[in-house]
Amino acid sequence: MSRKSLGEIYAHAEIYEAVYRARRKDYRAESDEARSLIREFGNDARSLLDVACGNGPHLRYFREDFAHVEGVDVSADMVRLARHNLPGVPVHQGDMADFRLERTFDAITCMFSSVGYLHDTGELNSAAESFVRHLNPGGVVVLEPWYFPDTFVPGQIMSTLATEGGRTISRISHATREEGDIARVVAHYLVADPASGVEHFIDSHDLKLFTRREYETAFERAGCTVHYRERGAKVGMFAATLGRGR
Repeated sequence: MSRKSLGEIYAHAEIYEAVYRARRKDYRAESDEARSLIREFGNDARSLLDVACGNGPHLRYFREDFAHVEGVDVSADMVRLARHNLPGVPVHQGDMADFRLERTFDAITCMFSSVGYLHDTGELNSAAESFVRHLNPGGVVVLEPWYFPDTFVPGQIMSTLATEGGRTISRISHATREEGDIARVVAHYLVADPASGVEHFIDSHDLKLFTRREYETAFERAGCTVHYRERGAKVGMFAATLGRGR
């Protein structure tokens, strides 16, 4: 199972994990924010599914707050590492646009702008249906979107240097805007360790710039009431609640 717009980094799960450790990404704060929206707009949720869970950093904190948690991700290597990081937590391989599990949940999350990997509104609608298909009546989807067309700023450069366990990783990325409201992020990685020397690979991501209204329409079509929570300079968060009559 694959998604064409995924970057090379998703086949290097440990490198991905090391880079975001070096960046000190605050997964706990992000998980707390999602949990707060779940409590505000949903039921007294006891079960949660994290879609596009990656190597499981948000699930690590969600399992402290919910009696049952699971994850799903399209990358086989990310699923492997998530299972290693979170023994006993079911983590499935599946595409957010059309995954099918054997149970439903009180809450579903999709963090870190992973929804940007969907190619168009057709796939966004399919993803919303997939989420809602796994949601209990009265449940809530919390979605962290990618940039909107009017908030993305091309030309961004980011750099990260991570050193741990004898290995050094350097990542430098540059973002451009392409036709069709696509943000292209191209990252160059240098990975050096004593055994294998220095490896270089290029990691390219094409991320769709959906409008706020396109997100809202997708989940309204799927039977949800949608709220958008501003977050200052950061991208906001959607909370989509499923009506009990569905």
